[in-house]
Amino acid sequence: MPAHVLILGGTTEARRLAADLSVRPGIRVTTSLAGRVARPGALPGEVRVGGFGGPEGLAAWLREHRVDALVDATHPFAGTITAHAAHAARAAEVPAVVLRRPGWRPGPGDRWYDVASPAGAAEALPGLGSRVFLSTGRLGLAAFASLTGLRFLVRSVEPPEPPLPPDTRVILARGPFTVPDETRLLRAHRIDVLVTKDSGGEATAAKLTAARDLGLPVVVVRRPPLPDGVEAVPDVASALERLGLAAHGGAGA
Repeated sequence: MPAHVLILGGTTEARRLAADLSVRPGIRVTTSLAGRVARPGALPGEVRVGGFGGPEGLAAWLREHRVDALVDATHPFAGTITAHAAHAARAAEVPAVVLRRPGWRPGPGDRWYDVASPAGAAEALPGLGSRVFLSTGRLGLAAFASLTGLRFLVRSVEPPEPPLPPDTRVILARGPFTVPDETRLLRAHRIDVLVTKDSGGEATAAKLTAARDLGLPVVVVRRPPLPDGVEAVPDVASALERLGLAAHGGAGA
C-alpha cells in the first residue's frame, strides 16, 4: 500500500511539495485546502477542500485515511490550524512536519516598525503617515476599521471581509509583483506608509524593496509563535529530509 502524506496547503511551498511527492513511486499525496480562495489553482495528487472539525476531527481523518505523515504547509499566520495539526498528529500518532518559509529581515536603509498584531499596527499608524498601503490580505482588517483621518489602499486576491476603514480603496490582484510595479503603485497613490504581515518569500517581497527605495516606513506584523514543542523546517528539501524521502528520486531531488 502506498505511503499516504497529507499536506495542509495553501502556500507555494505546499504546491511544490505536492508536485515532488506526486511523482515518487509508492507515495500517495493529498493536499487539504481551507476553502477561503474560491478558485485555487490546480494541484498534483488528491485534493480535499474544507475544515476537519477541529483537532479531534483531523485526528479521526488521519486514522480513517491511514495517513503516514502530516505536513503543515499553511500560511505562517494560520496559527490556529498549526496548533490543531500538532494536537491531531500527537493524538493519531502520526509523524508531523511544519514547513514554513523564513520570515523577512530588514536590511540597510529599511525603516521597519515591528508589531505583534494588526491591532498593534493600527496603534502605530497615526504617527507614521496618512496614506496607508494595507497589504495584509483580506482577513483581519477590522483592526483598522475605527481609524479616521487616514486613507487606505487595500490589495488582496479576493474581496476583503468587512468591516473596513471608512476611507478605503480596494485593488484585487494576485502576485508575484515586481519592484517597478510596486514603485508605480506607491507613487500613484502617494503612499507614505506600508503595513504588511511577515509572510516571507519572494512573491510579495518587492513592496519592501520599493518602500526602501522611496524611504517609506514599513509596519511589519510579526508571525505568531509556533506551539510549544513544534519546530519548523524552512523549505521543501528540509521537509523531504525530515520525512525520510530526501535520498529518493523525484521532481525536487
